[in-house]
Amino acid sequence: MKQDALRSLLEEVAGGRKSVDSAVHALNKDNFADLGFAKVDLSRKRRNGYPEVIYGEGKTAQQIIGIIDAMREQTVNILCTRLSPEKFAAIQKEEPDAVYYQQARCAIVNRAVVPKTESYIAIVTAGTSDIPVAEEAAVTAEAYGNRIARVYDVGVAGIHRLFAKIDVIRRAKVVIVIAGMEGALASVVGGLIDKPLIAVPTRIGYGAHLHGITALLAMLNSCASGVTVVNIDNGFGAAYSASMINHL
Repeated sequence: MKQDALRSLLEEVAGGRKSVDSAVHALNKDNFADLGFAKVDLSRKRRNGYPEVIYGEGKTAQQIIGIIDAMREQTVNILCTRLSPEKFAAIQKEEPDAVYYQQARCAIVNRAVVPKTESYIAIVTAGTSDIPVAEEAAVTAEAYGNRIARVYDVGVAGIHRLFAKIDVIRRAKVVIVIAGMEGALASVVGGLIDKPLIAVPTRIGYGAHLHGITALLAMLNSCASGVTVVNIDNGFGAAYSASMINHL
């Protein structure tokens, strides 16, 4: 609720013009900011535990700025995903506190320090080419108060690299595995750990890889139990779910 509206509500309660029960109802009511081009969900954090996230592709810089301004008063660590450097440069002129994470193609605005979990999320990639998706996951997870451990470039083509880091992966409360090509790493890691695993297929590969569909189907058909799969290149979605698990 905006500060002016909150003040008015409290004054009505104090003056006896509104009951406490009706004020509680007003405070708990789902609300949004209607910007014309967007209806910004201002009560999502209360409902879901996390605020609305701005998906940058398909939106203009000015539209993103409008959404940020609608959220800023009540939301810290406003996360914007899938932002090009050019679009971010335009946004930063109006939102000078915005910070850009180039590999992740994400920005965080109205940053604040949030308490970090004692447990952590392990983010594991098969190859170096998968790191941009992994960094989207890492930025998302850290924005929501998670400790993370990066374990990059440990794919099955050199599986000894994975075994050298297996203790780090096993100590995590939840593991995100990101892989392109044939997507085998998710099954391998899933057979070695006793924690939830979220698999992210990427569009890294050749020919019959089909822009990530081959890895997606391989992960969906994994014989390792406890593997959940998100959409192709969806580092954000994996980190969001992993954060919910890590905070349980």
